[in-house]
Amino acid sequence: MSASATPLAVEYVRILPELVLSIFGMAVMVLDPLIDERRNQRTLGNIALLGSLAAIIATLYQSQYPGPGFWNMVNVDAFSVFFHFLVTTVTAIVILTSYDYMEVQQIRAGEYYGLILFGAVGMCLMSSAVELVLIFIALEISSISTYILAGFRRRAAISSEASLKYFLLGSFATAFFLYGVALMFGATGSTSISVISQVLRSGQIPVLAYAGIALMFVGLGFKVAAAPFHIWTPDVYEGAPSPVVGFMSTAPKAAVFAVLLRIMFEANAPGRLWLIWVTAALSMTLGNIGALVQDNVKRLLAYSSIAHAGYLLVAFAALPSGGIPAAMFYTASYAAMNVGAFAVVSHFASAGERYVTLEDYSGLGRRSPLLAATLTIFLLSLIGIPITGGFFAKFYVFSAALQANLVGLVIIGVLNSAIGAYYYLRIIVMMYMREPREEAPVPAAPIGLRAALTLTVFATIYLGILPGGVLEYASRSAAELMRQ
Repeated sequence: MSASATPLAVEYVRILPELVLSIFGMAVMVLDPLIDERRNQRTLGNIALLGSLAAIIATLYQSQYPGPGFWNMVNVDAFSVFFHFLVTTVTAIVILTSYDYMEVQQIRAGEYYGLILFGAVGMCLMSSAVELVLIFIALEISSISTYILAGFRRRAAISSEASLKYFLLGSFATAFFLYGVALMFGATGSTSISVISQVLRSGQIPVLAYAGIALMFVGLGFKVAAAPFHIWTPDVYEGAPSPVVGFMSTAPKAAVFAVLLRIMFEANAPGRLWLIWVTAALSMTLGNIGALVQDNVKRLLAYSSIAHAGYLLVAFAALPSGGIPAAMFYTASYAAMNVGAFAVVSHFASAGERYVTLEDYSGLGRRSPLLAATLTIFLLSLIGIPITGGFFAKFYVFSAALQANLVGLVIIGVLNSAIGAYYYLRIIVMMYMREPREEAPVPAAPIGLRAALTLTVFATIYLGILPGGVLEYASRSAAELMRQ
């Protein structure tokens, strides 16, 4: 863009990734009925992948034009660019893992890829929105897409149940968030995060503000599967298509955590510490205890997701200077290892997702050494073993909490990490130290899946060996965020 670009053009640059994703999403929906059914899986998938890659490029281009846009409703800064890049990258990887899955499960591709792109629009908008009503709209765009995607295995009753349960409970959570926005408007006279921050810092905090923050936290806590708002998670993860679970367990969570960081730190939310302390401790404990007794890998990873939401929330209870960068780094690390883990699960599950129990993974190390080794890397990262991103993610989170003198919360986190190691290692033991009871087929990995797994393994190892660059960028983003 030239220096003589009009202000209107710059405004649209501030939402350029969202525009790109929307255009490609509409293109997928329009072309779906025009393409032969035998060819539309691959063709529409390629269009969706091209759209997600174009959105990544748009995000990098957008970063050259920071600042507010559309009457201060969105703000492009290093913080929003980080989460835009994370969401669009996860979207591209999920699309890559979906190629083979869609053909095996015999699911029509048009609506599927369109909904993934439209969902990503909402998630990207959430990360740059600085106005609560716009955040609510973006949250709904994201949520409606994931409600439908959760029930995409239409021939399976468990998938329809997952979609309905997610929709009903999600609607209640959205109502809590919207009511919290209304109370915050009543307390401060504005729904702009910057104005709310000024009001809350200027004098005595109204009681309505405490109630508003609590209700908004309930709504957002549901979206990130934090206890005690986690009840939906195991059933929905079990019934939803595996690539969709990889998507909804990472990208929407990243966007919601971006919103939480803005509300809790930038808006100087009152009552933040005790609210997050309790939720983090409950999430870590209930998530890990629930995972201990699971025999279904998808349910196990669902409870693991609850526990990791707790670890991440530990950073929210810390001081902004250490807590925000730690939370951003943890979000990136968790996205890489969890999307990768669900990519392996979706490939191994086969038609009808028949092979999803721990027993099915018996002897996988001999039947498919490369696939087993890849899953092992992701599981070791979820534990927090050195040279993986999960190690530094937990290290930075717990370090930030110690700097804020949250010793009790760190002790709970470390104990829960030890508990979590048991059920992750249980999967590894099954793969390498058990004879297969019933030979589950291991199909050859298609090129799309190989590319996705290569990217996620690289990201997981890179963040475990060279975390400095990402952490430095996150620290700079945090400093910029707190100056606003």
